[in-house]
Amino acid sequence: MRGYVVERKGRFYAVIYEGLDPITRQERRRWHAAGTDRAAAERAAVLLAEAARAKDVAPGLTVARFLLNTWLPRKQVSLRPSTWDGYRRNIELHVVPHIGRLPLRRVRGHHLDALYAELLANGRADGKGGLDAKSVLEIHVILHRALRDACQGLIVRNVADDAEPPKRRRPRTDVRAWNATQLQAFLRTAKTDRLFPAFWLAANTGMRRSELLGLRWEDVDLVGRNLSISRSLVSMSYKLHESRGKTHNSRRWVDLDPRPCRYSSAGGIDSTTSSVVA
Repeated sequence: MRGYVVERKGRFYAVIYEGLDPITRQERRRWHAAGTDRAAAERAAVLLAEAARAKDVAPGLTVARFLLNTWLPRKQVSLRPSTWDGYRRNIELHVVPHIGRLPLRRVRGHHLDALYAELLANGRADGKGGLDAKSVLEIHVILHRALRDACQGLIVRNVADDAEPPKRRRPRTDVRAWNATQLQAFLRTAKTDRLFPAFWLAANTGMRRSELLGLRWEDVDLVGRNLSISRSLVSMSYKLHESRGKTHNSRRWVDLDPRPCRYSSAGGIDSTTSSVVA
C-alpha cells in the first residue's frame, strides 16, 4: 500500500493505491477527502496507507508463529549454525513464553519493555533469579532484527525502536591467564592424561577448544611441521556440528615446534612455543 495527494478544484484528496484487482487486473485506488490544506492531506495519506497495510496482516499471526514458523526458518540459510541455534534458544526460552500469544501487529514498545524487565528479574530457566543485562540486550537485538524483517509487508513499523533495552552497566571482569610457571605446572600434572596432546597443542599454539576438536589428521603436516586450522567442532542442541572459521584470521596455518614434547631433568617443559603465521 502507498499513498499520495491529488488536488482537484482547490481541495486535496489522500489517494491510497491498493494494487491490481486479481480478477479484472485493473488498478485499485481509494480516495479520501482531506480538506484544503496540502500538508494535512499528505499526513493523512501516510496514516491511511499505514492503516491499510496493517489490515492486510493475518489476525491469527502471533509473535510465536512469526518467529518460529516464518522468521527463524528463513534465517537458517544466512546465519552460522551456532548463531541460529542461539537465536532459537533465546526465542523459545525467553520470548515465546511471555509475548508469544500476542498478535504480531499489536506488539508495542511497552510490551517489549515489560518483557525485558521480567527477564532481568526472573529470566533464568532454573528459576533462580534474572538474566544479566548482556543476555537481555542480546534478546532485544534478536527481536529488533526480526521486527525489522517483518516490516517487509507484515507490520507498519519496527516497534523495537520504541523500547528501552538494558545497558551493560556491569564492569567487565578482567581476563586472568596463567603465567609460564603455572602453565608448566599444569602440563606436568596432566602429562599422563589421554588428552595431554590437546593440552600441549593448546598451550603452544593458542588454539580454541572448538578448533582443537575440529582437527583431522589431514590437517597435520609432520614433514613441513605445521597444521591447518580451517574448521571448528561446536555443540548445538546436544549435537556436534562442524563450523568453518568466521574470518580470514581464524583460517590459518600454525607452525609446530620442531622438537618433541618432553620434560627436562629439572622438571620443566623442554620445548619452545609455536609461532602463528598468516
